[in-house]
Amino acid sequence: MLEEVIEELKNAYGKAHEALRRDLSRLRTGRANTSMLDGIRVDYYGTPTPIASMATISVPEPRMLQIKVWERGQSKAVDKAIRESDLGLNPQVDGDTLRIPLPSLTEERRKDLAKKARKEGEDCKIAIRKSRKDAKDMIDALTKDGDVSRDDGDAAWKKAEELVAGAVKVVDDIVAAKEKEIMTV
Repeated sequence: MLEEVIEELKNAYGKAHEALRRDLSRLRTGRANTSMLDGIRVDYYGTPTPIASMATISVPEPRMLQIKVWERGQSKAVDKAIRESDLGLNPQVDGDTLRIPLPSLTEERRKDLAKKARKEGEDCKIAIRKSRKDAKDMIDALTKDGDVSRDDGDAAWKKAEELVAGAVKVVDDIVAAKEKEIMTV
């Protein structure tokens, strides 16, 4: 039973790491990246739709994104969604193709993005700590009910603490790597 609690804890912080990586991939760096547009939804006949579901996104140059909309009439809707996002991008519409030049980031904007990365990392740590609390509650319940001995419960709790410490260190490493990528000119 304690092994299941530990496995559940591992799964929880694994999911938290995946979510952090996904969220950080959306943060803009100096280079073009198709995942920057993942969070943007376009009003497609009344349904919020991801751009990737209605267009082909490519990176023809290091500082340029290109979107080829499959349905010509939707170019304006995609353009509007990108302009209204908080990415600060200005697409250039050419028929069913949108070209999005990525301007160089100012030092202030880089610091702002690094701050966002740290905030995402802190949110991930909070999720990991919450899963640690859930694991502690389960271990305590098993110990209280007499399903496991006090020593086994303490050993499982110690193992859980070690796993959480390792998971938090991984979060710090992920955020530090992203900050370095953001701050590199």
